[in-house]
Amino acid sequence: MRLSIFPLPGAILFPGLQLPLHIFEERYRAMTSDALARDRRIALIQPLRGGDHAPLYSVGCIGRIGEVEALDDGRYNLILEGESRFRLLRELEVSTPFRQVEGEPIVDARDAYLSSVERAGFEQEARRFADIQGYSVDWESVERLDDEALVNGVSQIAPFDVAAKQALLEADDLSSRCELLIQLMQFFALRDGGDDKVTLQ
Repeated sequence: MRLSIFPLPGAILFPGLQLPLHIFEERYRAMTSDALARDRRIALIQPLRGGDHAPLYSVGCIGRIGEVEALDDGRYNLILEGESRFRLLRELEVSTPFRQVEGEPIVDARDAYLSSVERAGFEQEARRFADIQGYSVDWESVERLDDEALVNGVSQIAPFDVAAKQALLEADDLSSRCELLIQLMQFFALRDGGDDKVTLQ
């Protein structure tokens, strides 16, 4: 499928989750206007490095514009709702100011869940990580989340680097993403604890 893309370093979106965006650059205002006039879909994907025409990672997420606020000066505030991951096939030559690609949707398993041992291990590590980072978390609300919303939600908002967030997005299934997320929380907790030698390989 043909996708208009928003290359945004450090930001990922998962199916079923939401991401607030403030659209102010002229090319992305045009992209938003175009999407609103068609199917309300834009695709979020991370660039491999900085620059207007930087190469892109191979996996992103197709989002649908939900809530939208059009400001008087042409900017937009919107909520992008994740629909499905996609695999980048090729970038298209276009005349639009925004980039477009051909992408293939990735069909993820519905109603994925963790084993009780996986869930308990994840929550234990998440509590430890939150304490180290100084985050205030409503753990009663966290416990009510289903496995997919919990793992994907933490993956989306965790303060990891671009490569780490991309690895989470590319994980094949929920169990693999959960395992990787636990490893990342352990790695980054050690780094933030003062061990500068800890790196993600």
